[in-house]
Amino acid sequence: MEQILIVDGYNIIGAWPELSKLKDTDLEGARDGLIHMLAEFQSFSGMKVYLVFDAYMVPGLGKKYVQNKLAVLYTKEKETADERIERLVTNLMGRRKEIFVATSDMIEQHVIFGKGALRMPAKELLVKIKQNRKEVRERIVSETTTKRNPFGGKLSDEMKAKLERWRRGE
Repeated sequence: MEQILIVDGYNIIGAWPELSKLKDTDLEGARDGLIHMLAEFQSFSGMKVYLVFDAYMVPGLGKKYVQNKLAVLYTKEKETADERIERLVTNLMGRRKEIFVATSDMIEQHVIFGKGALRMPAKELLVKIKQNRKEVRERIVSETTTKRNPFGGKLSDEMKAKLERWRRGE
């Protein structure tokens, strides 16, 4: 079953303490931080992630681009992120698809739930991202320690000592 995650960008930035503090001084940095975190999450979890930013007061047609294989969407003029998310849920809904929407906006959670998507509060997404990071670190550590010297565990102590003497030129 294909899993899709749609993220309400500014809502998540406002809900996560680290990004919320950063947005007060560097909104672009907070956006980039969220993009980076979600790109990592997407690559490890296997979920397709769409990140939606509200550009309600910005003139234009809206845009979509891909950064680190993450789909980043900006709404068009006079369109809210909630409207874009609802339309995206409707367009993506289908057989063998499980769609999650990450937002802490309770009204939006109820609307997307009514459209057949599952809700994921901002704090739950943060927990999942932290879990993924921990799993990645553990996997890296276990792979580097086991792959460092594949012969080490197969040689007798006598043979290891002999090879060490050869290495030292003795």
